Amino acid sequence: MRPSDLPKAPTRTTCPYCGVGCGVLAQPDQLGGATIAGDTEHPSNFGRLCSKGSALGETLSLDGRLLHPEIGGRRASWDAALDATAEGFRRTLATHGPEAVAIYLSGQLLTEDYYAANKLFKGFLGSANVDTNSRLCMSSSVAGHKRAFGADTVPGTYRDLETADLLVFVGSNAAWCHPVLYQRMLAAKAARGTKIVVIDPRGTATAEEADLHLPLAGGSDTALFCGLLVHLADGGRLDQAYVAAHTQGFDAALARAREIAPTISATSAACGLPPADVAAFFDLFATTERVVTLYSQGVNQAAQGTDKVGAIINCHLATGRIGREGMGPFSLTGQPNAMGGREVGGLANQLAAHMGFEPASIDRVRRFWDAPRMAQAEGLKAVDMFDAVGRGEIKALWVMGTNPAVSMPRADAVRNALKRLDHFVVSENVASNDTLGAGAHIRLPALAWGEKDGTVTNSERRISRQRPFLAPPGQTRPDWWAVAQVAQRLGFGEAFGWRTPGEVFREHAALSAFENGGARDFDIGALADLDTRDYDQLKPIQWPARRGMARTETRFFARGGFYTANGRANLVEVAPLAPAAWPDDRFPFRLNTGRIRDQWHTMTRTGKSQRLSSHLVEPFLEIHPGDAAAEGLKDGGFARVTTAHGDVVLRVRMEPGQRRGALFAPIHWNDETSSHGRVGALVHAVVDPFSGQPDAKATRAAVAPVRFARQGFALTQGALGALDPATWWAKATVPQGLGLLFATDHAVTLSEIFPDLEPGDEIVDYVDAGRGVARSAVFRDGALVACLFVAADRQENAWSFLRAKLGERLSEGQVRSLLLAGRASDGAACGPLVCACHGVPKGVIETAIRAGAPDAAAVGAATKAGTNCGSCLPEIRRMLVEARALVTA
Repeated sequence: MRPSDLPKAPTRTTCPYCGVGCGVLAQPDQLGGATIAGDTEHPSNFGRLCSKGSALGETLSLDGRLLHPEIGGRRASWDAALDATAEGFRRTLATHGPEAVAIYLSGQLLTEDYYAANKLFKGFLGSANVDTNSRLCMSSSVAGHKRAFGADTVPGTYRDLETADLLVFVGSNAAWCHPVLYQRMLAAKAARGTKIVVIDPRGTATAEEADLHLPLAGGSDTALFCGLLVHLADGGRLDQAYVAAHTQGFDAALARAREIAPTISATSAACGLPPADVAAFFDLFATTERVVTLYSQGVNQAAQGTDKVGAIINCHLATGRIGREGMGPFSLTGQPNAMGGREVGGLANQLAAHMGFEPASIDRVRRFWDAPRMAQAEGLKAVDMFDAVGRGEIKALWVMGTNPAVSMPRADAVRNALKRLDHFVVSENVASNDTLGAGAHIRLPALAWGEKDGTVTNSERRISRQRPFLAPPGQTRPDWWAVAQVAQRLGFGEAFGWRTPGEVFREHAALSAFENGGARDFDIGALADLDTRDYDQLKPIQWPARRGMARTETRFFARGGFYTANGRANLVEVAPLAPAAWPDDRFPFRLNTGRIRDQWHTMTRTGKSQRLSSHLVEPFLEIHPGDAAAEGLKDGGFARVTTAHGDVVLRVRMEPGQRRGALFAPIHWNDETSSHGRVGALVHAVVDPFSGQPDAKATRAAVAPVRFARQGFALTQGALGALDPATWWAKATVPQGLGLLFATDHAVTLSEIFPDLEPGDEIVDYVDAGRGVARSAVFRDGALVACLFVAADRQENAWSFLRAKLGERLSEGQVRSLLLAGRASDGAACGPLVCACHGVPKGVIETAIRAGAPDAAAVGAATKAGTNCGSCLPEIRRMLVEARALVTA
């Protein structure tokens, strides 16, 4: 697309973040950016966007982009880079065989990219070492589906979440991680009285909206659902006809459930819950027919994640509550195209099009692809793959669109392993991240969102188009194209002769229907004959989309028809509870890692947004106040978190909603954005035995206080200089510049932290040596271009006010107040951003509450906070409660 070809009307595309798959309207501004709005016609979101989606327009700059191929750190032509990529794999295959090559993909790739990579490696290089970062988020759900249903089938649809009478959230903070979908459910609750139960060790934003919150002991979900199955059986709440006609294994599954959780009291003891709360949940589930159980990372990212999924599915199969409106198990997918990756075979234990490595499937795919060197067995899953890299068994690796040196468990070991590779290729749209810094030999510049052209599939099996509305910058190219070019150089040009993404998609669709006849769930054969115009204009569509089938919303399994050999679902005997690692004297805590509201993965996109960087600015640790006191930690202070694999230093946030003995830390910060916040380095590499998914929720850990002599922040429109290696710091994007928060035992000077000061700059200082306070503001042509504040403690008020003032002209009174008092003189309401969608800080909301706003709706009317995606509403309600408590105290 040339700049002159940019669309004049808004382009309908799809959000690149979570698995909800929201429709987006993007209107280019002819300056390299775009205005973003929700697509009211898209059936996933009907026009609503979350804070991340709303801020997409702030992430489109070319700052930090990889725009040209590189070999050995030097710019190269595409031909040279592709030749070198192909030669490295050719040489490795000839010398060491297909077991020595691998590719690691991403749930943010388009389906067309995934398909091309999977086809090349499994069909033409003979290697099934094709895995993805989706292994880290939903592979236990895949394994659970396949064990129960015979296929990786999501039975229900989003509509079920609005027509259910009971929604059970298990290990899912949907209010933060899937906020648009969650708001649809809250709207149903308001309209229909839907009951909500949240099963989560943490007191999350989702739990705050629940009718019942069960803060069970980490890892005990299986026991809870085993107890529920027993209760349903003993209370006569089973659908005996459905069980008899459509399932197998019920007696053994129930017998195992009785071993694990035979009574309510035994269940409450296993889960660490009051018996009355367990009984209330069991009775609510038993007496409510329309039940949807939603689960996410808290279930999947566990040493027994597949069994957790199985225990949940057992209860729905035993009651026949599956495949009918308003009922069924529902996996909330974490990434925008994790489902598309599953469809094409982008996991090492899948072949293609929901086919596995059975002889008949291998032969079928071989014939369809006319593949000369089909992989004959499953490849290495993510943790095993990087272990094999570390042992020198995998010698050539292609990483595409992901950052494993941050996101993998034992991330330090992974980073060190990458440095051992003989041939290391990375396809990326950023010029620098931890994985690139681990020694990538060849860097291939990829398209980013807004430039990409292809499809993604969301959590309800709905395929949507991602369409380009920006011209590709520099020499960036599609990932599928780069794969096809390498394939051609390896002698497979005829099989990879695609000219457009639509041609890749049509081949993918044709494979799904090839020798299918209803035997496989995934079939989009009706889309295999789309011409270029139809593909370009494709509207969101759910699969299956079989040739000759009416295109309607589809559920599975209401009348059986499972994809097992005999058509019956399997109720599974789950294993007895076996935590990955019990806390001990050395490591007395269990570390749980996860996402926060306004960031995504390793922040390569969300980190560019000043709005998204203003809610939770630093890497932090949540800990119960009682545990914090026992360990000598202070709220707002620092803690060193140590495991057997590494240590980090995090800001302490006391959180009464944490269970005693449990810690929580977010996954997003990395060496690009913080000095000591790379939490993946702490996580153990224990994996689920069926799915290979790592357990990111229960690493044994210890905490200890860390103290610094001084803290502060720097804001600048220019560059930031290097600090002493012992200094703790975190970077954040701010309006018109960059911010740095730090804590140190060393002096920090203006010239050290601002290397591009100019001789004519006006510098205004305030120093109080007795209190350890130093404040400096730098003005250029009368406008604020930088400031440095240092004191013995945090400077939150000054930070929250000044972060928005770079480039502005401040009055003499404002400057004097800031430098002398460290806060705004005009009573400006500031504080951290609460509502990222509308940019509303905490101080503005507090002002509205003091003015008499009695509830969240009134706050929204006065400030707009909470009126878009709603993910900030729990925080606003907490502020209202705290304000009432102060009045009555």
